[in-house]
Amino acid sequence: MPVFSHAAMLHGADYNPDQWLDYPDVLEADLELMEKAGVNCVSLGIFAWARLEPREGQYDFAWMREIVDKLRGRGVYTILATPTAAKPNWMSEKYEEVRRVDKNGRRDMSGGRHNHCYTSPVYREKTAKINAALAGEFGSHPGVILWHISNEYGGECYCPLCAEAFRAWLREKYGTLERLNHEWWSHFWSHTFTEWEHIHPPMPHGEMCINGHCLDWKRFVTRQTADFMKAEVAALREGGSALPVTANLMGFYNGLDYFKFAPLLDIVSWDNYPTWHDENPDELAVPAFTALTHDLMRGVGDGKPFLLMESTPSMTNWKPTSRPKRPGMHMLSSMQALAHGSDSVQYFQWRKSRGSCEKFHGAVVDHCGRSDHRVFTDVARLGARLQGLSAVTGSRVPARVALVYDWENRWALEGAQGPRNMGIHYLETLAEHHRPFWEMGINTDVRDMSGDISGYDLVIAPMLYMYRAGFARKLAAFTRGGGTLVGTYWSGVVNENDLCYLGPRPGEGMAEVFGVRAEEIDSLYDSQRNSFTYEGESYRLSELCELVATEGAEPLAVYGQDFYAGRPALTRCGHGKGTAYYIAAKPEARFLKAFYARLADTLNLRPPIVPAVPCGVELTRRKAEGGREYWFFQNFTREGISVELRFPLYNAETGEEASRAELKPYESGVYTDTAP
Repeated sequence: MPVFSHAAMLHGADYNPDQWLDYPDVLEADLELMEKAGVNCVSLGIFAWARLEPREGQYDFAWMREIVDKLRGRGVYTILATPTAAKPNWMSEKYEEVRRVDKNGRRDMSGGRHNHCYTSPVYREKTAKINAALAGEFGSHPGVILWHISNEYGGECYCPLCAEAFRAWLREKYGTLERLNHEWWSHFWSHTFTEWEHIHPPMPHGEMCINGHCLDWKRFVTRQTADFMKAEVAALREGGSALPVTANLMGFYNGLDYFKFAPLLDIVSWDNYPTWHDENPDELAVPAFTALTHDLMRGVGDGKPFLLMESTPSMTNWKPTSRPKRPGMHMLSSMQALAHGSDSVQYFQWRKSRGSCEKFHGAVVDHCGRSDHRVFTDVARLGARLQGLSAVTGSRVPARVALVYDWENRWALEGAQGPRNMGIHYLETLAEHHRPFWEMGINTDVRDMSGDISGYDLVIAPMLYMYRAGFARKLAAFTRGGGTLVGTYWSGVVNENDLCYLGPRPGEGMAEVFGVRAEEIDSLYDSQRNSFTYEGESYRLSELCELVATEGAEPLAVYGQDFYAGRPALTRCGHGKGTAYYIAAKPEARFLKAFYARLADTLNLRPPIVPAVPCGVELTRRKAEGGREYWFFQNFTREGISVELRFPLYNAETGEEASRAELKPYESGVYTDTAP
């Protein structure tokens, strides 16, 4: 695969000159403003299909060639998009099949975006032609450095073409209807399938009660979307371009398994839109979850640096309440992306659209078109700062802790009826297990069940309801070889086809690894609580309390209430050279903070450069190939904070030696272990 590398941090935005071709003065002003803002890269042509192919088979690339040439002349590189995220109206009206059918069986009208059928032969043909033509025109242009494949892939189509493709995929997976019926347990309610043609996508007015069926549909949607992306890339290659490719992902978006996209991408990129300054009294909740999402996107890319493809320099326009970033927050949130492995800060959008639905979405250039604007000034300051941090480009974020998140597990867990239909809260639980490490300044990787966990000291696998991809064997080998494993309630319940294990739970031998056998699970109402005491401190338990019997494990805490009072709620078991902990109930965050602090001390995980990380400060480490380390300190509070250093570091931007990291409110600092 091509390797994407760049000598400097990329700074820029989605640029839509196709909206402004009738305003040449605006296009000239853009070039001047980009220079003032420290922009060195733009994403171009994302929604420009109607300008690039105004009529079927008639391409007009001249305007784009002129733009790319002018950008290159100003030292601005282009990430060139394939325009497939928004089909032109001429195509939509002429070829009905390119328009999706929704889950209720209704075919879309023309309009909108991200609503084309991934299976449609017509859409694939038109995509291949324009992608190949773009590759032939721009694939060797010195100003183009990367292909941006479509935009924010997502959504489902239930048309006859997709239904038939789904059946073909099922035939390939299961081979026979007998096996499919067994793996889906479709004899329940007499829903046995006797002909492949009788299988349809799960729809509200049809079959929705076979969990394996619903799960396989979600897998198929990922497969079909990834296959469409693969076809897009193939067309670029056939057009003669060897440039690397990316696709902008959307964090924890639940419609696609992004880990399946990784083999197709040369570098991962993603779009980050946290709701800064919300009503949550916990002002650290947003930066903590954003950090987790950066870690996920880095994990999808197997730990390599990623690109922040979209963010907003001020506000969005599509949230219930769209608030602008307060002074300092744009710099801080952008630096957080760098701290977690990004080699870019880019925005949607460069210039505010004059009309249509995103005309009030934040942008570098407001409708007034001036540079003496708070938002523009914030962007320009960041651009200047990124130039001084070019040496960080390409460095990695080393981690000794892995947190397991798996999309297929989430689909199965959330799609099952029970044990708590009022909210199973898998994603929230994942965030709760990640946050103590974020607060302690301990780098964390996010891996799915297909990933390699052998190189970590600590693996945390909350609510791993489904075991797939041989992951139970990986967990057992990891623990037996000396690793520390933390598992929780409602783990190892079903296999990869959502069939319950027959025998001890957690299944596939993990009951032996944890030294416990799960027997029942109690689902609590939101107002109900249980408790346990750990190291002399009482902690609340909520939502789910699993009743386990120990079979080799040592109880560290027991339930305090209900008919299962006195039964184990937290256990530890030696397995080979390692240790496995089992948290049998959902504990309050205060317990996780204390528990993981103890593990961090036991495993010597804490960062060596500080005695402690103050509350509200995020500390993250990146390491360059030559061994040089960069420490990012970020203050997410409204108060100034001084952080003591155990040994002197050097400010990576000024070169000054420092014995403390001094941080103003919403300020970040970057330090290194050797003098610049």
